[in-house]
Amino acid sequence: MARDIDRRQFVRAAGLGGLAGLAGCTGGGGGGGGGGGTETAAADVNVGMVYATGGLDDGSFNDQAQQGLQQAKEDFPVASSRTQPSEVSQFKNYQQQFAQSTDPDYDLVCCIGFLQTDALKQTAKSFSDQQFMIVDSVVESDNVASYVFKEQEGSYLAGLLAGLVSTSTFTAGGGESGGNGNVGFVGGVEGSLIKKFEAGFLAGVDSLDSNIQTQSTYVGSFSDPQGGKEAALSMYNNDADVVYHASGNTGTGVFQAAQEQGKFAIGVDRRQSVTKSSYADVILGSMVKRVDTAVYNAIESVVEDAYEGGSVQTLGLANDGVSLEYGDQLGGEVAEDVKSQISSAREAIVNGDVTVPTDPSGV
Repeated sequence: MARDIDRRQFVRAAGLGGLAGLAGCTGGGGGGGGGGGTETAAADVNVGMVYATGGLDDGSFNDQAQQGLQQAKEDFPVASSRTQPSEVSQFKNYQQQFAQSTDPDYDLVCCIGFLQTDALKQTAKSFSDQQFMIVDSVVESDNVASYVFKEQEGSYLAGLLAGLVSTSTFTAGGGESGGNGNVGFVGGVEGSLIKKFEAGFLAGVDSLDSNIQTQSTYVGSFSDPQGGKEAALSMYNNDADVVYHASGNTGTGVFQAAQEQGKFAIGVDRRQSVTKSSYADVILGSMVKRVDTAVYNAIESVVEDAYEGGSVQTLGLANDGVSLEYGDQLGGEVAEDVKSQISSAREAIVNGDVTVPTDPSGV
């Protein structure tokens, strides 16, 4: 069953640091070299978190998922344990450790990231009584709730912002646009998901002026800041004024390159002018993706005995599942006519007047 859901308005801000806890994980859910951690307390619901490669403190995807967990723990009697796999090959083992645990018995296992898809297909089949959720992919199983996003919609707005800045002379903070009409995209692991970011970004740029030059590359990792830096440096040295990344912690290198070159960057998943505040002087904005909402809603559904296995829930611009948020330091410097054009584009997408492609080949 596919349906759109409304974003929960979080009343209290959650912290960004890692979960405090003991080494290892009760019930075997977080042992080994994956960076396990646990918080145990009297709780009605126990949640196991299998984070994406790249780990916590990425200031991006995993931290956003963690924020949803932390908010759920503030609102409900929930205890949690976590693992932080460093390799895709570890996903299946960690998923299964949570699923077979009896002390505690995990009511929900959250699988963060599309790279967990293949492992979860096997794990869900082997542990049919265990409830799972997955972010960024669809696993067709009666015991898996899938949460996906319209990343292309928010990325379209990021592309429009990049194009508008790159076709004007603009100086703010530590960055400067030379009006080169040249922008770049840095992806993490190449695949259909990250291509949605790229496609939306390119479409946003193209909607402004098809003559704007675009550069795209994939580093092949979500945890390679040096690779991200090298990719972005190549683009800036090839006249890019703005680079947008969708690459997890690899994007830290993009920000480093922007700062060194005196250019601009656009972040992803969280407000990276806040989570990567040392680079706030070059971050124009971020394409925020509410992974926290997906995690929070999945946990809430278990707490309220309303979990829907086999469901596919989609979050886009219309329900604030994605958004473009301006940088803390630079947002006030962005011209009002630029913001107005971006606001109009958002409205056109929400109203169905603009359909954003999901594959770069369609741009």
